[in-house]
Amino acid sequence: MVGLSDLWLPILVASVLVFIVSAIIHMVLKYHNKDYTPMPNEEAVRAAIRAGNPPPAQYIIPYCSDMKDMQKPEVKQKWLEGPVAVINLMRPGLPNMGKSLSQWFLFLLVVSFFIGYIASHSLARDATYLQVFRIVGAIGFLVYGLGQFPASIWMGKPWRIAFKDMVDGLVYGLVTAGTFGWLWPR
Repeated sequence: MVGLSDLWLPILVASVLVFIVSAIIHMVLKYHNKDYTPMPNEEAVRAAIRAGNPPPAQYIIPYCSDMKDMQKPEVKQKWLEGPVAVINLMRPGLPNMGKSLSQWFLFLLVVSFFIGYIASHSLARDATYLQVFRIVGAIGFLVYGLGQFPASIWMGKPWRIAFKDMVDGLVYGLVTAGTFGWLWPR
């Protein structure tokens, strides 16, 4: 067994490398640029939302506080007429990229920490590169890749976008696996 304290270097380096790879994916490859589309009547939608003055939160339209209400004819009609949407509202203002990038890196550190935790209890100190790569890669893919699908299942995120995010997750998992395999204490 490997102590978690022996894995601080692969945890840190994997986090940095995944951060860099994600920047390349989003700023150089740019295949996510078409993930969002404009509303055809964006100004009217913005005006309607502003008129309600809702605070930042996650909303669903049509709203139903209890599943029993789904049996009411007027509620069923709202669902049939549409629109049906999950909307996440943020605070007004320009995006704070520094804050978002910091939170992203912190997330990567936490994920790498837990990957290291599982690997430290699953692999021996003398594990080969390939043994480490397989275990860490599988865990990384589970976290980064397959974690994208609940948003499509439950929130209506388009499947094509979830699949692109899954491909990103596969790349992140492979980068993490390669890093841990390379820096695994022996």
